[in-house]
Amino acid sequence: MLKILNLSLLLLFPISWFAPLMRAGLLPLFGLSEISVITGLQSLWRSDVFLALLVTVFALFAPYLKTIGLALVHFRLASPRLLPVLHLLGKLAMADIFLIALYIVLAKGVGIGRVETAWGLYLFTGCVLLSLGISIQTERARKAARASG
Repeated sequence: MLKILNLSLLLLFPISWFAPLMRAGLLPLFGLSEISVITGLQSLWRSDVFLALLVTVFALFAPYLKTIGLALVHFRLASPRLLPVLHLLGKLAMADIFLIALYIVLAKGVGIGRVETAWGLYLFTGCVLLSLGISIQTERARKAARASG
């Protein structure tokens, strides 16, 4: 079951990157623009390359590399000793969700514009949390196998 859930993340993560995380507008009278991980990264690359690089690592590379690494461990193509590194990658991916939530709170607090969360934020958060759960369960299964055998 862990293998199937983990492999499903290889499809769900890219969907979540293109899904709308939030809708934002300058004033309540104007329409809201949808913002996704990808559109946010495109804007960042034009304005702040360093921050864009960090967000690219946290939002795209960290969760995807962790998912691939877990798949390799699940199919016994990589050593279980890789799990602590994969767990760290999961923590980096979770930092991205925290930043998005912080930006939403700040934008709402300023009161100039309007920000609404969208379904992609929940999908992206769910993917990261599912990945975290899979890695925890994988570690527990590994420890149980070691103790019994």
